[in-house]
Amino acid sequence: MKITCSACKKAFEIPDERIPIGKAIAFPCPACENIIELDITHGLKGAGRSGLEENGHETGEALKKHILKNVGQLPPMPQTVLKAREIITDQAIAARVLKLANSSYYGLSGKVASIQHASVVLGHKALAELVTMGGTAAILGTTLPGYGLDAGELWRHCLGVAFGARLIANKKNPALSNDAFAAGLLHDAGKLILDPYILERREAFQNFIADSDDGFLAAEKAILAFDHCEIAAEVCKQWNIPKALTTAIRYHHYPSRSQNDPLAYIVHMADGIAMMTGLGLGIDGMMYEFEEDAMAFLDLHEQDLDGIMAEVLESVQKISNERQ
Repeated sequence: MKITCSACKKAFEIPDERIPIGKAIAFPCPACENIIELDITHGLKGAGRSGLEENGHETGEALKKHILKNVGQLPPMPQTVLKAREIITDQAIAARVLKLANSSYYGLSGKVASIQHASVVLGHKALAELVTMGGTAAILGTTLPGYGLDAGELWRHCLGVAFGARLIANKKNPALSNDAFAAGLLHDAGKLILDPYILERREAFQNFIADSDDGFLAAEKAILAFDHCEIAAEVCKQWNIPKALTTAIRYHHYPSRSQNDPLAYIVHMADGIAMMTGLGLGIDGMMYEFEEDAMAFLDLHEQDLDGIMAEVLESVQKISNERQ
């Protein structure tokens, strides 16, 4: 099988007999050490395929190139999400930030009159959190028919993951708290990108789910030859999202492939916890499974989950209705 590194573009051959069929594997490129991933859960023909499906739709590398070529047509990720000092230049986002600052979550209903005031009474960390939420609210609040998500459902789910990720980070490594919140809020950006392509292949996805026990993520890999995590990581580079957040987004469904990146594990656990609360399940949320070592890696126990779930639900309830 011919493998090409997506980073350095070096190509090399791996004998088919050395490829473990039925498994997803990850290994460093011999040339540049970029992590190369192969998902052979559906046989060799499903790995790295490119070209056209029988129905004429693009797939694999051809589809990925099409998406990346047209990335300018995708919903933009405001740079104010990551640069708080620019918030006052975007009045639409500033208005959302002020409404969020006055929500019951922060306990300052009707008391915050300006961005500068919010910074004084809430502090810089809370302001950065507000900017992240305000900058993504409109984007994440859209309807995603391909994933079966009504308007606002992805936003509430991502809020739940953001709050859960911050809670877990505070237990595991408080220095990761801010990045955990931002990565949690952005973790499903790939769904925004893939939704129209999934919608136009609805029948293929329905047939896969009906005939398989593998779930929606596996359907993405089988039908498109990549999943929403992978395409999100590619687009994150064009959005200039920091590498730490991009890595967490890329591996949030399978953190064991992330070279033990703690942020990837944190978002993975927070995603599952948000699913357990019922926030933004959609078509793909019914079969979510934690990776086997995730709880041990984060030093979490079953009794910790109930407390995190309760805090996540309370936080989302207080703030989700203030996004407009």
